[in-house]
Parts: sequence; C-alpha cells; structure tokens
Amino acid sequence: MFFEHQVPRPWEPGDDARVFAEALEQIELADRIGINCAWLVEHHFLEEYSHSSAPELFLAAASQRTKQIRLGHGIMHTIPAINHPARVAERIATLDVLSGGRVEFGTGEGSAAAELDAFDVDPAAKRAMWEEGTRVALRCLSEAPFTGHAGEYVRLAPRNVVPKPIQRPHPPVWVACTRRDSILLAARHGIGALSFAFADPEEAKQWVDDYYTTLAAEGVAIGDAVNANLACVTSFFCHEDEHEAVRRGAEGVNFIGYSLGHYYVFGRHKPGAGDLWAEYRERRAEKGFDPEVVALAARNAETLGAKVVQQEGSGLRGAMGTPAQVREYLRRYEACGVDQVILSCTAGRNRHDHIMESLELFAREVLPEFAERDERRERDKAQRLAPVVAAVMARKPAADHPPLDPDYEIPAYPRQDADRQEGGKFHRWLDDYREKIAAGEDVSSRLA
Repeated sequence: MFFEHQVPRPWEPGDDARVFAEALEQIELADRIGINCAWLVEHHFLEEYSHSSAPELFLAAASQRTKQIRLGHGIMHTIPAINHPARVAERIATLDVLSGGRVEFGTGEGSAAAELDAFDVDPAAKRAMWEEGTRVALRCLSEAPFTGHAGEYVRLAPRNVVPKPIQRPHPPVWVACTRRDSILLAARHGIGALSFAFADPEEAKQWVDDYYTTLAAEGVAIGDAVNANLACVTSFFCHEDEHEAVRRGAEGVNFIGYSLGHYYVFGRHKPGAGDLWAEYRERRAEKGFDPEVVALAARNAETLGAKVVQQEGSGLRGAMGTPAQVREYLRRYEACGVDQVILSCTAGRNRHDHIMESLELFAREVLPEFAERDERRERDKAQRLAPVVAAVMARKPAADHPPLDPDYEIPAYPRQDADRQEGGKFHRWLDDYREKIAAGEDVSSRLA
C-alpha cells in the first residue's frame, strides 16, 4: 500500500489527526490480510498533497500496531542538506529495531521547488548529493565504527552510529524512479527501483528488462547487500460493481496527478494560501475528470470525454474494478516480471470506510492466488539471480570501506583543554575526578 497523507482543503480542526488515524487503521488491516508492505512518502511544505513530513514517527507508530507487514520509506530524502546521513542511519536503525527488522529503506532526491529551494539545494547537484548522502548513510548503518568521510557534501568524523539495525548489514535499499534513467541508476547501484509513475504492465515490461540487464552488466553495490527488485505503483479500488469501484476511487487518484502537477510542473504555490482541492474540482469536469462523468461513460459506451478510460489497459485506471478485473490486471504485472505492485487508494477525499471495504474484498477474492505462489517465485528468483548478485558485490571496491586510523580518539572538551596546557596539572585533576566518580563520591560541586 502507498500512503501520502493527503489533506485537501478546506481544513477543519483535527483533519491531520483523522487522516493519520485512518491510515494506521488501514495499515493494521493490511497487516492482518497479508499485504507485504506499507510505503510512506517524505515531503515538506507540500500542502494538501502530502502532510507526511516525519514518516519515521508515523511508521514507528505503525510498527507497534502490526506484526508482519514491512514498513517502507517511499522515500526518505537522503540529500544531506535535508537529512544528514548519520541522522538517516539512526532513524532507519531505530525503526528497524522497534519493528523487529521490518524496514524497507527507500531513498530519493526530490524535485519540487517548494522542498529543494527551502533547504538551499541546487537542483543541478541533487543527484550527486543523493549518491553521497546515501552512500555515507549505508556506511553508518553497516560499519562499526563508521570510519569517517570527507566529501563534497558530507564531512563526518569517525563515529560508531548506534543503534545498529536488526537487518544486517542494513535493510533493503531502494531509490525512487520516475523515468528510464533512474531505473538504470537503481540497477547500476544494486538497489531496488521504486517506480512511482502510473504505467501499464506492458510499459513496465521494458523497464524490468532494462533493470535486470543493466544490473547484470554494470551493477556495483552502493551498500553491502543487493536488493534486486522492481516495484510499480498503481491506482487501486476493488468493488463487486466495476462502475462503483471507479466512482469511489477515480477522484482521489486524479487528485494525486493534479497536485503533483501543481508542485512539480505548472503551479505557482503561495504558502498558507490557495485551495488546491477547489482548483482541482473546478477544472476536472471540463477536462473529463469528473467522477460523475466517468460513471456515465462507463455505463454508456458511446459517451466520450472521460479521461479515466474504461479499457483495462489504462495506467490511470489501473487496478480499479471488480475482483476479477483487479486479478487480471495484477497477473499482467506478474507476467512482466514486476516484483511488487504498490496499491494507491488513500488519496484525495477517498472515504476511509470505502478503502477498508475495498481491502477486505481484495483479501478474500484476489490476494490468496498471488500469496500462494509468492514463496516459490521468490525462491526461484533468488536461485536465478545468485550469480548476478555475487558479481555485483564482487565489483564493490574495498575503498568503499576505508580503514580507521588506529590512533583516532575523541577527547572530551576538558581533556582537549588539558592537552593544550603545559605541566599536566589539569590532566591530574581530571584523572582524580574520574577516580572519585568511580569510587562513588558526589563530585557535582566540582563541576560548578
């Protein structure tokens, strides 16, 4: 499942609390019915589109209300100016410990002016920032101690970053992908590709082939483990009546696209002002996005103008329909070699009770077929890719883990002051202080 924490205007007191609480209930249900992972974005300042600015806190809450479902950062910004690599490692490891080893570490660089400009990130340099930040964060997770780094965007002295994650050397790593070049980037670094573009299965087929071909030929692990997986997001709503599924789900899915366009392509955003939801509603009918128009088109084949096409081959329509239609759509992704399909239905003003009903029907009528053959598919894939993974790891240079200076130490500030003084008097005072503490003496007055 995919969560943005969308909160369309007009806002009422308690809206954020309601959206968060409903999302937790949805994740609890997803956990019970056997959905594999809950993915949550990290965005800053993107009003209405996403109020998920501290995903590690929400996922920590989810970790205490679930047992099996994996908890995915989809994604965490790993540009150092937004999230320092040591802090990234600390938060990922802490969540992994709290969840019993269920974290998926999705990374990304972002591309919205509202976010990048606020943190003084040069868009032309963000790819290099992402790579350095991600590489250092993974070293902080796996090295004990981290042996230090002095790069263009990160300078961090040797430190032992704690806690360490349960999943060793680190949780599975992914990167957000929206174009072919970022799919290839994921493959070249030996990490999973999180495709957040709404695409048909047959479109994804070329991405799958490119990913695994590039992984085998050019992959060099950025971390200390390979995560050879490709995930695709799709719109989703399941109902016994096809037209009702579309009616319930289409408006929210379309709002994702419209709000993305506002922040990433055509918008002029005024912080704290405007009404993106009202703007969307005003424009949708004339452009064919009105849910009532969609429902009419579904019932009358001769009616034209609905952008949410009723044919099964529409990436925008995606997995919205009856259990049989959803099942067939997911089979097409499976046949194309996609490893994970991420279901997007918690969007816009889609109703919580409708989402819960949709998930329960999906669990009864669709999911068992795929769960039944998942273990065998994973086992067969692991065997098939074992030589590729070994080659990707073998290409990783030893220089990725530089040795620690055996004489490196971190003196406390008073020790540093003592080192600069002659005669050793301050050193003797500090040594005496240490011994008195060890003996149990109250030395608080000495600090004053």
